Amino acid sequence: MNKPIGLTLSLILLLPLFVTVAPVTAESDIGEKIDSLFVIASSGEVMYRDMTEPAMDSIAALGAPAVPFLVEKFATKSARERWTVIWILQRIGSPAVPFLITSLNRPEHLIVQRVCWALGDIGDTAAVEPLLGIAGHARWQVRDQSVGALGKIGDKRAGTAVTRALDDPIGQVRKAAVVAAGQLGMDEVIPKLVHAFGDDFYGARMAAVDALHKLDTVRVLEVLYDSAASERDMVGSIVSSMLGGYATDQAIDILNEQARNGATPNRRAHAAVALAIADPWDNCGYMEEILKTESDRLIRLKIHSAIRTARNEQEEPSK
Repeated sequence: MNKPIGLTLSLILLLPLFVTVAPVTAESDIGEKIDSLFVIASSGEVMYRDMTEPAMDSIAALGAPAVPFLVEKFATKSARERWTVIWILQRIGSPAVPFLITSLNRPEHLIVQRVCWALGDIGDTAAVEPLLGIAGHARWQVRDQSVGALGKIGDKRAGTAVTRALDDPIGQVRKAAVVAAGQLGMDEVIPKLVHAFGDDFYGARMAAVDALHKLDTVRVLEVLYDSAASERDMVGSIVSSMLGGYATDQAIDILNEQARNGATPNRRAHAAVALAIADPWDNCGYMEEILKTESDRLIRLKIHSAIRTARNEQEEPSK
């Protein structure tokens, strides 16, 4: 029992010495030091629990010379090792960017997509043009990560590539583009984001809701009002849910109309529930009439449940 504890304490004390006491000069030496430290940095063993952070810091302290060795480790199949490389590159920061950019030209798409991920997390605008250069890559995984990275960096130069990716044939890439549009504040694509409510990919639909909440509220509401009666049931239903959250007078009027005359039971249910959330105390008098006229028992149950939930979250207005 004493031997592992003693070994652990010794390694903790020695970690800083890899950099401060024994400076690395030869390329082979740097590789050996990184390999030794990386085993600890990426370890899931309990005995190394207090050593992973110091090990990552020691590798990061090597700076740019460590980056080529870290990029090679992106070929790993281990999620823990992959995340460890990302975390170390984040700590190195901008000095890592030049080599990462050159790595975007590598033939191994797995490494390229992970390099994109790292560049997005670092957030240096020097990576924007190189990332734009591969935003149309043949591999959808690379398109996904490059567009996602451009969104994280937040440079407006990415606008055209993000708009194009909104129509990508792969759902995961469309989701990345939707998220990026919100991060970049792209008000000009609000209609396309509302259109994404009908996307076949669930992730793109839900990401569109989050993205719209980051954009100009007035412009978002204008498009939502116009889209409430969409012939696409999924679009109309999600629009209703969003309008319930905004709870403007016009939104309440539109929800009342959809709750009464929606094209499908699903549309009526979404609108009625959203109306209950927007006006839980029925100040407009709409809910009482809807409950009287709605023949679908399941919809009435959903309305009552939504009213109870909304009222529990709010205090009754003073009379």
